[in-house]
Amino acid sequence: MSSKFRKRKRNRNNKLPARFTLLIMTGVCFLTIFLSLTLNISGGPLQDAAGYVFVPMQKGINNLGNSISDKITEFRTLGKIKSENKKLKKQVEELTTQLTTNKLEQYELNNYRELFDLDAKYPTYQKVAASVIAKDSGNWFSTFTIDKGKKDGVDVGMNVLAGSGLVGIVTDAGNNYAKIRCIIDDSSKVSCMVSTTEDNLTVSGNIKTMNENKVITFTELKDDDGKVQVGDPVVTSYVSDRYQQGILVGYVTSVENNSNNLTKSGTITPVVDFEHIENVMVITQLKNTGSDDTQATESTENSTQTTTE
Repeated sequence: MSSKFRKRKRNRNNKLPARFTLLIMTGVCFLTIFLSLTLNISGGPLQDAAGYVFVPMQKGINNLGNSISDKITEFRTLGKIKSENKKLKKQVEELTTQLTTNKLEQYELNNYRELFDLDAKYPTYQKVAASVIAKDSGNWFSTFTIDKGKKDGVDVGMNVLAGSGLVGIVTDAGNNYAKIRCIIDDSSKVSCMVSTTEDNLTVSGNIKTMNENKVITFTELKDDDGKVQVGDPVVTSYVSDRYQQGILVGYVTSVENNSNNLTKSGTITPVVDFEHIENVMVITQLKNTGSDDTQATESTENSTQTTTE
């Protein structure tokens, strides 16, 4: 082994590891601090040395401690924020659910109030409430099905109400369902009169005019004195064979003379929203009997669909 190699080995052996050096310096510092405090030496090189060594260490330790304390505080604060955020999210979900429930309840309450007001508007007629369960295709409720039938006292020929007035008439009935034909349907004709003048007319369903202007048509108005005006209410007539008297149909929106100069025709805006029908009231008595005796048949209804009712 060469002398150079042995020399390098001795140099490595003579070097102290860094950890031992750190321990020795730490011991010297603490010894200096101890002697300074126990001997109560004021001034002098020993105290100065302790100051030079201890003060920076104390500052470093304080800074490290403050940093650790700040981090711990941040973690605790973050944990509290996350916990509160979770609680707030839960509260928001609960409030959203409650708000949705309240809206549905309010919507149902409004529907019930509307039916109640409608029932009070025609107190002389016995009625049963029903909900729409199906309708024909298209934008309008020209024909639809309700969830009440013969077991509930509903039968063919009975009048149906919604909103502020007349919807139509029952054309078919089973034990637990009934089908309704509305006054806006093309096959519907109703004997009516202008309530302000008591002049009779015939109201006809018209899907085309409903699509264009949301109106239906009337004909055969005899108004020699020209008293009928736009805005006059139109109700079912006492001469109708199928509809109870005095049920509001709509309001006159236009009047014009026919070519024969003997009668007039025009349009009516219905009082029922035929785009949105959910609940109805069925008058559980027939015009031709004036009682709850429901002996009407579907064949009779079908035979009169294209005639004035």
